[in-house]
Amino acid sequence: MEAEVSRVSAQQVAAGLDAAGHQATLLELDRNAPVRLAELRPDAVFPALHGPPGEDGGVQGLLDILELPYVGGGVQASALAMDKASAKDLFRRIGLPVAEDLVLLPDTPIKEGVARIRAVLGERVVIKPSGQGSAIGVSRLPDSNQIDSCLGEALRLGKVIVEPFVVGKEITVGVLDLHGATAKAFPVIEIRTAPGEWYDAVNRYKAGASEHLVPAPLPAAVTADLQRIAVAAHRALGLRHLSRADFILGDDGGIHLLEVNSLPGMTPTSLYPDGARAAGLAFPQLLDALIRSAIADG
Repeated sequence: MEAEVSRVSAQQVAAGLDAAGHQATLLELDRNAPVRLAELRPDAVFPALHGPPGEDGGVQGLLDILELPYVGGGVQASALAMDKASAKDLFRRIGLPVAEDLVLLPDTPIKEGVARIRAVLGERVVIKPSGQGSAIGVSRLPDSNQIDSCLGEALRLGKVIVEPFVVGKEITVGVLDLHGATAKAFPVIEIRTAPGEWYDAVNRYKAGASEHLVPAPLPAAVTADLQRIAVAAHRALGLRHLSRADFILGDDGGIHLLEVNSLPGMTPTSLYPDGARAAGLAFPQLLDALIRSAIADG
């Protein structure tokens, strides 16, 4: 699924860059990509990639070896952002608001894992792979009758992070961090889905499946807090150019930073372009700024 979403993002990025006056070339991430990149020697690369190996530092390492400028964070920042458990540890150490969690390794026996989840977090939890994107393998469990099967599914994808189930609004905040400028947050977006649903892989990419309220109808102080936290998380991870922080705003008013996406989606239903438009940046203008910033950063 991540590959197909990446292709849609790449097509949108290429069209947007062409509209901005650039000459974009689409490359598939396959075994021929390193040779093609070395032959093309582009002014800069826009990695329109979601999930590993495009978002976890792998492709960034290749581009560093080839000495090609690229949009987005470097190897270390990308790898850290992709590992939700490690990123949350960092956020917690610098005082950003994150939910309690439990980390389980891939070889954890299911029965032992379930017992630890119930002992530490109780019956209502969210289970998710620590190193995947697009909500792949994520299970929101307001009751406990599926913990066993959902944990097993997630552990097959690697290390797992388990958090308490928090009832509240799904919120996201994009960050733009251009060369020579101070990182700034886009307007806050609230994501609404049909009753009983959430912003899962289907609702992310199916047209009309979710509603994006931008700016989110929130008190000014809450909006400012969310934007401040998004920028602080971006900086803490060592990212550059762009990122998108995801939150749950609890019904009790508590802010819970969930994760930071180092290469936000650029599909027609993606949130980051929505935030940019609300900030006054049309899609081609946004892409032009990002690619020029990558070139300037070398």
